[in-house]
Amino acid sequence: MSILEKITKDKITEVALRKSLISISQLEQSALFKRETQSLATAIKNGSGIIAEHKRRSPSKSVINNSLSVQDVASGYEQAGVSGMSVLTDGKYFGGSLDDLLLARASSKFPLLRKEFIVDEYQIIEAKSHGADAILLIAATLSRKQIESFSTLAKSLGLDVLCESHNEEELLKSIMPTVDMLGINNRNLKTFEVSLETSKELIKQIPEGFVKVSESGISSVEAIKELKPHGFEGFLIGENFMKTDNPGKSAKEFIEQL
Repeated sequence: MSILEKITKDKITEVALRKSLISISQLEQSALFKRETQSLATAIKNGSGIIAEHKRRSPSKSVINNSLSVQDVASGYEQAGVSGMSVLTDGKYFGGSLDDLLLARASSKFPLLRKEFIVDEYQIIEAKSHGADAILLIAATLSRKQIESFSTLAKSLGLDVLCESHNEEELLKSIMPTVDMLGINNRNLKTFEVSLETSKELIKQIPEGFVKVSESGISSVEAIKELKPHGFEGFLIGENFMKTDNPGKSAKEFIEQL
């Protein structure tokens, strides 16, 4: 069983438990559920294109940074001029939580992406009720029908949809009008190796009209300069900023070099 399959299996169990504790109608009564969202896709097109991540740890890198407050990271990123922030809400594998999303929302106004392993429509309602502006769908773990139903629900709630692929097969099943951004993940899930060539090859399959995002392995300004001529507008940067003492300052210096 791959790490992604294991995470997905655990996530199905976890979501079933959460559904039994908090109903959808309770989530819909949250003050943030009525909040008007901001488009991450638009922010990417009109800004630096950087989606900076809040990530404490990961299965491939173990602990990245456990000592920073989410509020400081969010306000630092916003001041740095990133287009949006990706907030990991998975607890077991990434050390995140929905509280991180609430805290990021309370301390910033820019678009927030809930980065999660979405296996159920319930998690999309959770995202909206905790202040997210966009959700991530991972094509490797979902059927085309699931991508369609999840993205349709997200759009009805005013959330943008980033659908992430690792190969051509995943990408082709993600291309639909209810998806705003198509992400290419440069990490090979079997070997954990990262190659920007994955982005360069797969972007050829993406039609006009989608915001194109490259993910994983983007740790230098050179990498972005290498990818932009191929048509990428968005760049998800996870560990590069989080492994420093001041992610906001690191992001600011990075953007100034672009």
